[in-house]
Amino acid sequence: MLGKLAGWNDTIVALATANGVGAIGVIRLSGDLAWSIANNLFPSKDLLQQKSHTLHVGFLKYNDQLIDEVVVSLFKGPRSYTGEDVVELSCHGSPYIQQNIIDLCIEAGARLAKPGEFTQRAFLNGKMDLTQAEAVADLIASNTEAARKTALQNMRGGFSVVLKALRDQLLSFSALIELELDFSQEDVEFADRTQLNLLLQEAGIKVSQLVQSFQLGNVIKNGVQVAIIGKPNAGKSTLLNALLNENRAIVSDIAGTTRDTIEETLNIDGIIFRLIDTAGIRDNTADEIESIGVEKSLEKMRQADLVVYLFDIATETVEAIREKAAEFQQQGFQYLLVANKSDQVNESVKKNFETIGNITFIAAKQVNNIEALKQRLVEKVVSGDLHTEDTVVTNARHVASLREVEKSLLEIRNGLQMNIPGDLLALDIRRCLHYLGEITGEITNEDQLDYIFSKFCIGK
Repeated sequence: MLGKLAGWNDTIVALATANGVGAIGVIRLSGDLAWSIANNLFPSKDLLQQKSHTLHVGFLKYNDQLIDEVVVSLFKGPRSYTGEDVVELSCHGSPYIQQNIIDLCIEAGARLAKPGEFTQRAFLNGKMDLTQAEAVADLIASNTEAARKTALQNMRGGFSVVLKALRDQLLSFSALIELELDFSQEDVEFADRTQLNLLLQEAGIKVSQLVQSFQLGNVIKNGVQVAIIGKPNAGKSTLLNALLNENRAIVSDIAGTTRDTIEETLNIDGIIFRLIDTAGIRDNTADEIESIGVEKSLEKMRQADLVVYLFDIATETVEAIREKAAEFQQQGFQYLLVANKSDQVNESVKKNFETIGNITFIAAKQVNNIEALKQRLVEKVVSGDLHTEDTVVTNARHVASLREVEKSLLEIRNGLQMNIPGDLLALDIRRCLHYLGEITGEITNEDQLDYIFSKFCIGK
């Protein structure tokens, strides 16, 4: 944990609600001067004599000039969000009034808060660890039920509890092993190697599960980019419209109608899919504009998390689609093969295409089997059921450190098997503890904290 940072003792102020006109705006103060600054602007009563966790209605005034009627919320540290003295002024939602109040607070001795500084102070004052602080930002940014549940689970300490239990057990073993070094002449063992090896096995399994959960966590947090590609007139734009249940893309029988990519988002079972309708891909075209569109389609395909290859089953051959599937596999693409216009062919034709494997048959124009395709999209990116109550890693910083923890656990186990000296074993354990501490914030630095909290909004 860090010591006191520059500006740590300052009283900070910021708008805690969104910018713009609204019914109510909330201005937050935190620091030693918070209550006195609010008291100087609130002549209705002496706030310094009031109890913590109380609300007070009255007028804000400055030099006998009426500013606004407000509700003042008082929180005495450490029983506050930041762990410091906190005041929240609920004023009317005029941007002019809000800025006027903030300016008066600054004139009285506060300074404007940096992005995420309230939550940063909560972390530095031990109100939450770093994973919980980062979950606050994830909760604010959540735009699906799955994202909300995952962020709330981590904010309540679900991830932290798992890591803390492992860290405490490793610390205990590390202390016993280092104690052995003080009695090296007596040749004694305080740490039970068998029990340590069992702990390392269980920890390795748990950490591996957390690392693997990042694939799901990344999908929940950031969504999935899906490129819908295929030849001209395969029905890509019709499919986009069917998935969205609206006429978003222009549809016609003229090949090459879609010249540029069209991007829309679709929420399926709590997962955000960013759908990209691309220009039809064909090798030879004399149209320069269409050629540019084709190149952009190929670029989007390379950038996508998932490729939906749509083809007209009435005009394509099994051999051609089999070759396309082999091409996607060779290039390492995640893909779905979708046979459009399946209402125009008989069952024997469908059975021939089924030999390729994993083909979804639809009729986009008639909106047939679109729900089945949606479920295939979810199944492709989520292994099994989506249990957001479980501990799920959603942060790339966390998974990078967890991979180092995984390596360290393996090195400790190898060291035990090789009967390496206790001082080297203790060194490996300390390395593992270091990476665990990086995740939760026991080990960090000012630059890292500034980077993490700079991504927060100002009033949080």
